[in-house]
Amino acid sequence: MEMDSIIIGIEILVIIILIVLNGLFSLAEIAVVSTRRIRMQKIAEDGNKRALLVLDFMDNVSDFLSTVQIGITFTAIITGAIGGTTFSEPMGNFFSPYIPYSYQLSFIFVILVTTYFTILIGEIVPKRMALNDPEGYSLKTAKFMQVSSWICKPIVRLLDSSTNLALRIVGSKPKEDVVTEEEVKLLIEEGIEDGTIAEEEEDIIKRVFRLDDQKVDMIMTPRSEIIWIDLEDDLEENKERIINSKRSIFPVAEGELDDFIGVVQAKDLLSEIFSGKDV
Repeated sequence: MEMDSIIIGIEILVIIILIVLNGLFSLAEIAVVSTRRIRMQKIAEDGNKRALLVLDFMDNVSDFLSTVQIGITFTAIITGAIGGTTFSEPMGNFFSPYIPYSYQLSFIFVILVTTYFTILIGEIVPKRMALNDPEGYSLKTAKFMQVSSWICKPIVRLLDSSTNLALRIVGSKPKEDVVTEEEVKLLIEEGIEDGTIAEEEEDIIKRVFRLDDQKVDMIMTPRSEIIWIDLEDDLEENKERIINSKRSIFPVAEGELDDFIGVVQAKDLLSEIFSGKDV
C-alpha cells in the first residue's frame, strides 16, 4: 500500500512537470511569434546572446514551430496516458459498489480533469503571459527552446521532408513573401517607438511613398518649359523673366541650360536688384 502511494506520488509529479513543459512550449511559441524583430535586433546589438537565439528562431520559424508542436503533442499524450492509468483504476474501485460503469466513467472524468489543467496551465495562462511581454519571455525561454530544437531536430527534419513531399503531391507551391507598403509603414512606426528611426528619416520614407501616387509632370518640369536665368542675358531681361514667372526658384546657367551653374531664389535676387546692388 505504501509502495502504491509512492508510485502515485511520482506519477503526479511527472504529470505536473509535463504540464509545466507544455506551458513553456506555449509560452515560447506566442512570445517569439509576437516579438518585434526591430526591438530584438536592438537587444542583440547591445550584446545579448539570447537575443541572437530568438532572431535565429524568427529566421527559421518553420523549424521553430515544428519543435513547439512536437513538444506540445508529446507532453499532452504522455500526460493523458499517465493520468488515465494512474487515477482511473483506484477511482473506479472506490465507486464500483455505488454506480455502474464506474471504471469507464472514472477514466473519462480523469481525462477531462487532466485536459482542463493542461489547457489552463499549459496553454491559456502562458499564452496570455507571452502577449503581455513577448520580448522578455522570448529571451527567458531561448535556452530552453535551443535545447528542445536540438533534441527534436531529427523528427523536425523528417516532418519537414514529409511535408514537402505531400505538398509536391498535391501540387501546392510556396508563395513568395511580398512586403506591402502598409507593412513597411508599420515597421517604421515600430522603429520610431523604439528610437531606432528618427522622425526626419520617417518623413523622407513617407515622401518616397507619396512619389508613387504622383505623375512625373507634377514633380518634374519638362526641359522645354524650364524658366531659367541666363547670365549672358542683360539684367532687365532676367528681371522681367523672374517677375512674370510664378516660380520662386530658378536654375542659373550660362549660354545654354547644359552649362548649369546653380540655383537662385527669386526673393533673394530681386532684393539685391531693387536695393541697387550689383547682381
